[in-house]
Amino acid sequence: MHSQAMVPLTIFLVAALCALVTTPLVMRVALRWGAVDVPRDRHQHPLLMPKLGGIPLAVGFLLALGVSLLLPVARNDAAEGARLTGLVTGLLIVLAVGIYDDRRELPAAPQFVIQLLAAVVVVSFGVRIVEASTPFGALQLPDWLAVLFTLFWLMGMMNTVNFLDGLDGLAAGVVAIACVILFVHTQLLHQDSIALLPLALLGALVGFIPFNFSPARIFLGSSGALFLGLALGTIAIIGSAKLASALLVVGIPILDTAWQIIRRVRDGRAPYQGDRGHLHFRLVDRGWSQRQVVLLLYSFSAIFGGTALLLPSGSLLKLLALLVMGLLMLVLMTWLTRRQVTNP
Repeated sequence: MHSQAMVPLTIFLVAALCALVTTPLVMRVALRWGAVDVPRDRHQHPLLMPKLGGIPLAVGFLLALGVSLLLPVARNDAAEGARLTGLVTGLLIVLAVGIYDDRRELPAAPQFVIQLLAAVVVVSFGVRIVEASTPFGALQLPDWLAVLFTLFWLMGMMNTVNFLDGLDGLAAGVVAIACVILFVHTQLLHQDSIALLPLALLGALVGFIPFNFSPARIFLGSSGALFLGLALGTIAIIGSAKLASALLVVGIPILDTAWQIIRRVRDGRAPYQGDRGHLHFRLVDRGWSQRQVVLLLYSFSAIFGGTALLLPSGSLLKLLALLVMGLLMLVLMTWLTRRQVTNP
């Protein structure tokens, strides 16, 4: 029993220490390679900032995952190995394209295609959303719809985290909160081996965030944002972890992303064209400090994520929580838009 209890702690510490040690080294490599973020109008930093944040996160997460395979952990799902293979393969694909983008700025179209390829690889190894819990019972999805829905979910998560990465520590912290929620959720379901996945990702983030929180010394970059988005999206599917738990944690960023894409298309601009329309940028432009905005969004994520744990899956109350979150986002964006018009 004692050795079993030590497994989660071991996985967490391996991931955290690896990321903690690797991050300063990656910062030097990024500066040497020219993988830096150049200050522009919508950016919050005055100096060149190293990117490549996906490398220390990948080192921490993947090494911890490898260690977990060597430890005495009960594995009750025969397909778990295949799903882990799909996850790791997909992560390596987005990590590679993210590193290239951090150095060379890959255009949006090929980046989208490679993201889709990574998502297809994950799905091809059996990671699929096959059931949706509703207040009226479980809804079984046909195979073709399960594949499409899963691809949409994974692509959405990658791009949500990418868009969210606009302030120091924001994306990394929100994903860390989601990992806590998913770890607790899988533990409550007695999925010991699956619980190690969000725990390993959390550990890597804990080792990375001290360098990424305001004032940041390294950015996630595309490598980090895509890695975190695909990892979180996949972990939320594997086993019986419910999408609603992840959705409630990152729901406001998802709604913000959808809002901005619709706004850009409506204005005749490319949906991936960056601007300061996102919620976090609007709050900063209203006079909030970076830390205030980040802590506010952390709070929203923690509150809604905690709500997901307390409410039964598929309940009307959980649906109500999602509606409340959507209403909150609508009110916030309407308020900020009106203030922008009345206070140019």
